[in-house]
Amino acid sequence: MRIKNLILFVGLFFAACSPVTPVQPMLTEFDEAKKLNKRPLNVILMIGDGMGLTQITAGLYSNGNKLNLERFPVVGLHKSYSSSDLVTDSAAGATAFSCGVKTYNGAVGLDKDAGSVTTILEEAEEKGLATGMVSSSSITHATPASFIAHVRSRDQYEDIAADFMKTDIDLFIGGGRQYFERRKTDDRNLWQELEARNYQVSALAKEDLDKVVLDFSKNFAFFTAEGEPLPAASGRDYLPVASRLAPVFLNQRSGGKGFFLMIEGAQIDWGGHANDSRYIISEMLDFDKAVGAVLDFAEEDGNTLVIVTADHEAGGYAIMLGSSMDSIVPGFTTKGHTATLIPVFAYGPGSELFGGMYENTAIYRKMRAALNF
Repeated sequence: MRIKNLILFVGLFFAACSPVTPVQPMLTEFDEAKKLNKRPLNVILMIGDGMGLTQITAGLYSNGNKLNLERFPVVGLHKSYSSSDLVTDSAAGATAFSCGVKTYNGAVGLDKDAGSVTTILEEAEEKGLATGMVSSSSITHATPASFIAHVRSRDQYEDIAADFMKTDIDLFIGGGRQYFERRKTDDRNLWQELEARNYQVSALAKEDLDKVVLDFSKNFAFFTAEGEPLPAASGRDYLPVASRLAPVFLNQRSGGKGFFLMIEGAQIDWGGHANDSRYIISEMLDFDKAVGAVLDFAEEDGNTLVIVTADHEAGGYAIMLGSSMDSIVPGFTTKGHTATLIPVFAYGPGSELFGGMYENTAIYRKMRAALNF
């Protein structure tokens, strides 16, 4: 009996002395909103797909030790894992931002049980805000798709394109024209359907984006490629142009009610998958030009919250011994993604919500709190 009592005493002693991790209650949009000094009218979420800290660093040093990202006063970190894997993919990562749920890799606008979840873009539409998306990939690619579509697999490009017809998104710019116009699964011509729904529709083959005469009485769709757009190093230059145009257009379309805009620098990720440092850096600098264009708008406007982050890191990218600011010597650990923490940058009213460390799903909640949804 004495031995049993001694064992019990020792067990209770060590249990009492062991560090206990407190369970942190999940903050609600109401809790977040109480932290706000001022609400933004507009929210612009910029996603550098595959953009980890090393991608930013390599771009910085390759650009004379300066980036527009240095203009942000608030920096945080998010945890990028999905419901199915510690290493997320773009679909699950973007769905965390758009819907506030962890889901399985490959899912677009669905929860982990494949249930459809309303996105922040769809909710913005319902509340009368203007909405838009810009991407340097196909507009049906995983990241933009996660803000407007609800499919089990990110590869269902034609189904994703069809979901565009279920919203009244005011502006979208990106590749993927073939999924709207030359469809294999049905005979629909979504280009014509868009025009019938009061869209001004055009394509890069017909005119340059910066020379388009916009009709503010219509929604705007612009296709930059039949499939996937070229890399920036091969002459693609529309992302900064679109990032200047889109906020002005949506501000006009909103009639003072505000807007939500997602802009993706998609091909930083592709450079990581290719283990190509030059590709990464050129895409990083192209994306940073887009960031600069958005910040210029936000600084002048005074009512716009800008958030810049990534869904994940790609390539396990490192800057190796022997590097200089004129010559980056790269190292890579994978041709896939990694699970490293991801930086978050914020500027403007509501930016104070984005400091610290949190789940990727918290970005959705913080945006909703800022917009008072």
